[in-house]
Order: sequence, then structure tokens, then C-alpha cells
Amino acid sequence: MRETQELKAEKRAATGKGPAYQTRQKGFTPGIIYGGKNATPEPVMVVSRDLERHATTGTFLTTPFVLNLDGQKTRVIPRDVQLHPVTDRPVHVDFMRLEKGSTIILDIPVRFKGHAESPGLKRGGTLNIVRHEIKLVCPADSIPEYLEGDLSGLEINDSLHISSIALPEGVVATIKRDFTIASVVAPSGMADERAAAAAAEAAPAEGAAAPAAEKK
Repeated sequence: MRETQELKAEKRAATGKGPAYQTRQKGFTPGIIYGGKNATPEPVMVVSRDLERHATTGTFLTTPFVLNLDGQKTRVIPRDVQLHPVTDRPVHVDFMRLEKGSTIILDIPVRFKGHAESPGLKRGGTLNIVRHEIKLVCPADSIPEYLEGDLSGLEINDSLHISSIALPEGVVATIKRDFTIASVVAPSGMADERAAAAAAEAAPAEGAAAPAAEKK
């Protein structure tokens, strides 16, 4: 499961472009916490250096955090981070509260194992990844870090479906059908050889039909 990270935050009294600019000048990034029953959006600011360290991991938007806000801890998950168009540094971040027993929809990455045990890949086949991420409904307490697909035993033209992946308890895919995640496809040279072989087999059959037509 995804490990919860801790991030220090402070309350932000003023909002708007001017106060947000001043917040950044002080080494903080403005943000907001929203969501939760009977809870109003709460303007906050986090240390820019700490935020940048997390935001560059590639898993920021699927990582739960505990915000230490003036001594009060609030469990949240990032839902959006705005980046500067030139520097790519965060200029604003949105956090959503994660209440006990709640669920959230997230795009979880897929990793693959068993490359060396795939007969199709050994024969020169290529792994065609259809979905690099899968949209899942996850309990707030059971957010998987990634899903793992096993390629062992896959031949050329075989496919790996969502039903082949063990999902954590309580986690379900938003798509209800048994969709394809990846497949092993034939290399282009092999496909050309098969086409040539099929054409060669068809040629004698056409030639054999001609005498029968002349005999009539």
C-alpha cells in the first residue's frame, strides 16, 4: 500500500493574486484543502522546497499525506498541482480531505514482471502496453502504490486482462468489463512472413481451380 507522507502547512489568511505572490516570495506555495462532510475550503501554504521534493516523484497525485497544520493533523491527498510554465515549479496545490471510511478514484500505474518467462517475448515478440495506468476506486486506507501484471507464459498474440491482476481488498476498477492491459504482438518481420506464406498457400488453390473450369 502507498505509504502516507507528512507535510507541514500553515494557515493562509489572505487569498488572491497579490497575497499568493507574497506567499511565494517568502518560500511558501499557496494551496487549499477542500472536501469532507460539513467542512469549508481552507486556504493553506506549504514550504515550497518540501513540496517540490514530493511533486517531482511522479507519484504525487496518488500519495496520501498528513498535513501538520498548526499542530492539528489532517489526512489529505493532492488532487491538482499547478506548475510555473517556465520553471516547472509548483505555484499552487489542491488537497482533498480523506475522511475515515471514504473512497477515492485514482489512476494507479501498472508494472510488469515475468518478461524472461514469456515464450512470445523470447521469440522476438513485442510487449504492447494498452494501459500504463488503471483508474481504480480505492478505500482511503488502501491506496495501492502500483499494480503488477505477470507476463509469464504469454505467447505471441496472447493478452493480459484486468482479471489476471490481483487487486487489494476493497479496490475495484471503474471499468466493469474484463479489459486488456497489455499484449504480446508479433514482430513486423514475422507478420510479413505469415502474409507471404498465406499468399503462397492460396496461389496453388487458385491454379488448381482453373483446369476444372476448362473441362466443362
